Amino acid sequence: MFCTRVNKGRLFLMQGDITLADCEAIVNAANNYLKHGGGVAGAIVRRGGAVIQEESDAMGYVQTGQAVITDGGNLKARYVIHAVGPRQGEGNEDQKLQAATRSVLRIVGERKIKSVAFPAISTGIFGYSVEKCARIMLKENLDFLRDYADPLDVYFYLYNTADYTVFYNTLSGLMS
Repeated sequence: MFCTRVNKGRLFLMQGDITLADCEAIVNAANNYLKHGGGVAGAIVRRGGAVIQEESDAMGYVQTGQAVITDGGNLKARYVIHAVGPRQGEGNEDQKLQAATRSVLRIVGERKIKSVAFPAISTGIFGYSVEKCARIMLKENLDFLRDYADPLDVYFYLYNTADYTVFYNTLSGLMS
């Protein structure tokens, strides 16, 4: 685990399972139709229960770069924020990931959420570069924390050592 203070907030890097995060909200790397069958999304629904998929089904289609919020079901987290990231090769992937991250942070600010956990959005089945993901998502979160007036804990849950190392090295570069 690594932690750095930014303004009134803190940014943590964790290696582990985001479904076990003891945060007010966790972020799901979602697809446009909010069908949570595999990867992070599938794990969240398996642990959190059917209510997450039921609420997602009621929302329908979500544009790439946008985020929506549902109940957290049986998770420790009260909420799940479903962020639709880009698929590698669809075009404008960097801008879409930036927009998805900002959309999550907008919801966090509007709801006055005190702690949120992110996965490395789009780096699984969507094939997006972990290096680019780390640079974009960390920069957006650092910028948000620098300007945000309330205390906020932001966690990045990285599933494996390789991804954790990329995020750690990227964060170190952004902080220097």
